[in-house]
Amino acid sequence: MTPPILSVVGCSNSGKTTLIERVIPELTRMGYRVATVKHAGHGFDLDTEGKDSWRHKRAGAGTVVVVSKGSLAMFADVPEEMNVEDVRERFLDGRADLIIAEGWKGGRDPKIVVVRERLDEVNVSGGDVLAVVSTHPIDTAVPCIDRDDIAAVVTLIMRHYPRPAAFA
Repeated sequence: MTPPILSVVGCSNSGKTTLIERVIPELTRMGYRVATVKHAGHGFDLDTEGKDSWRHKRAGAGTVVVVSKGSLAMFADVPEEMNVEDVRERFLDGRADLIIAEGWKGGRDPKIVVVRERLDEVNVSGGDVLAVVSTHPIDTAVPCIDRDDIAAVVTLIMRHYPRPAAFA
C-alpha cells in the first residue's frame, strides 16, 4: 500500500521540526511506521568533508551508499529537485504507513500549518489544510491547536490517517 503524505508547513523557525519531533514518538507508540522527508529549499550538505563517502562523491560517484549495522544512508545526484511524491514512489513505498513531509507549501498533499501568531505568516497553496498549530488562538475554518497540545495533533492525524489494518 502506498503510504499517504502529510505536509507540515510554515515559515523558518516557526516550530515545524519541533512539532514533527514530538509527534513521531506518539504515532510510533500507536503502531505507525513513520517516515519523514525534509524539504531543504536552499540546498544541504550531509556528508562530512574528508570522510570516505565524501571522497567517493567528490571523485564523481553519482550515488554513494553507506551501510552499517542498523543504518543506511544514500547520497545521490538527481537531475532536478524531487517532489515528495517522487521520493515516496522511489524510496519509501512499503517502508512506512505515513510520510510526514516538512515543507512543500505549494504541494497538493494535506497540510498542518505551523505559525507563531498569524496565519498570513506563511503562503500556503494546494492541498487541504487540516489544522493550524500556533502559539496563539487563531480564527480559522479548520481546528487551531496549541503547539504544546501534542495529543490533539496526534488525534487529528490518526483521524485523517487511520492505522493500517495490520495494526488495528
